[in-house]
Amino acid sequence: MSAPHRDFLDIRDFSRDELVSLFVLAERMRAGEYTARPLTGKALAMIFMKSSTRTRVSFEVGASQLGGTAHFLSPRDVQLGRGEPVSDTARVLARYVQGIMIRTFAHSDVELLAATADVPVINGLTDLSHPCQILADVLTIRQHLGGAHEGVPVAWIGDGNNMANSWIEAAQLLGFRLRLACPEGYDPDPAFLARARDAGADVQLLRDPRDAVAGARVVTTDVWASMGQEEEQAARIAAFAHFQVDATLMAQASPDAIFLHCLPAHRGEEVSADVIDGPQSRVWDEAENRLHIQKAIMAVLMGGERL
Repeated sequence: MSAPHRDFLDIRDFSRDELVSLFVLAERMRAGEYTARPLTGKALAMIFMKSSTRTRVSFEVGASQLGGTAHFLSPRDVQLGRGEPVSDTARVLARYVQGIMIRTFAHSDVELLAATADVPVINGLTDLSHPCQILADVLTIRQHLGGAHEGVPVAWIGDGNNMANSWIEAAQLLGFRLRLACPEGYDPDPAFLARARDAGADVQLLRDPRDAVAGARVVTTDVWASMGQEEEQAARIAAFAHFQVDATLMAQASPDAIFLHCLPAHRGEEVSADVIDGPQSRVWDEAENRLHIQKAIMAVLMGGERL
């Protein structure tokens, strides 16, 4: 019988206290205070049905810095695209590696992978959620807004996509104030909203970006058309025309507000160049923090580090 393990498919897979401990561990890693190599002799399989610069490099470098190895598997390298059941792939990989990270389309595939594999599974992104990115974002908030996140007003501007869903889940668990401004027809997943509201989270869905940004200390957005939605580009540009984060909108936020974007960004669409390249932008620290938070996740799930 295999040893018990934990997966990280959504933010709620950790408790609030565990998330805070995870941030503290990641902060130690960023500061160079963590020198253990808990992944020595261990391997991470990385399945990429969707490509990504940041996800691939941050997981590869992170595994290496923790003493392990990471193995990139594109759609050409796995049999999922040729009809092999997800469960079969899970069982095979679990015989070779001590952890699996997957970046794909259907969230149900990740859930099936985790249900079948006898090793930890990490959600690197699905169409439903993007938990690693949001934890990196909260880590960035802690880095630049006094080491705290609770009660911080956060504004999400744009599509109610996987990022918005995970922001909602993070607000529910971590206690910051979240205002989402989305065009009609582009709302977040109703199940995420319902869970947050049932839990008493301070989450509001709005239609005017100015209402969401007013007094916010964090303003964040994403591309208007994500990977796989390219055919909707024209319709989305029309729907999101008034949802660009520009200097005028940022002026409605708190004077010390920071701007975040998960990248890649389309300057002139969801964000103006003067904002993303301006003094309030923290997108490069945010991108770096993917490395630190994912190292913390791997150290806990694969390396036995205690929270």
